[in-house]
Amino acid sequence: MHKKLGVNIDHVATVRQARRGTSPDPVTAAGIAEMNGADGITVHLREDRRHIQDRDLAVLKQVVKTRINLEMAATKEMVGIATDILPFSSTLVPEKREEITTEGGLDVLGQREAIHGTVSRLQEAGILVSLFIDPDLAQVRAAKHTGADAVEIHTGEYCNAFQGGRTEKQFGKIRSAAAYGRNIGLRVFAGHGLDLRNIVPILSLPEIEEFNIGHSIIARAVFVGLGQAVREMADLIHGR
Repeated sequence: MHKKLGVNIDHVATVRQARRGTSPDPVTAAGIAEMNGADGITVHLREDRRHIQDRDLAVLKQVVKTRINLEMAATKEMVGIATDILPFSSTLVPEKREEITTEGGLDVLGQREAIHGTVSRLQEAGILVSLFIDPDLAQVRAAKHTGADAVEIHTGEYCNAFQGGRTEKQFGKIRSAAAYGRNIGLRVFAGHGLDLRNIVPILSLPEIEEFNIGHSIIARAVFVGLGQAVREMADLIHGR
């Protein structure tokens, strides 16, 4: 299976919003990412608009040549925006205003009916729907029951464990969740905290077909440039 890279450009907008100016432009970043091997562009339109703005999303829709994955909370406002903009896919994520970044997976098990309604509305508009969940079999099963097309496995705990050299438990959870998800008919993606080193074991899992990566690429781009940072990750994921 040809594995894909979705480049998350949120943190280009984070730098811009630090001065409420126009530079650096996340739309330009999207173009550079596409030219250097990205298979898609991911953006998270947060309710507090801390980085990506509504205008960014509208312009991205006009210029992105690959496809847009919109990360969003399962709220009426965001469903309205998604069904207006019509990204290729939407990834439903939990969202707390005080968090620095998304801290964990969506509790699909605890709010299955509400999420089912959101999934249905997005799919009716022709949008592929993924649920961002922890590598937990019960959450994978609940995701299937909502009618979602895919799950994106939260790899944050694995990445934290990787730093300490003790990944066996967390890697096992991801492997089991990915295999189970594929077995019950879900597409399987992964993301959060992945970089050029810790992604290598995850690439061995055949069920995971797509990776959404932002922070490590943007961080490396500070030193080597965005084009090279994207190209390095794309080549690794594409097996070049």
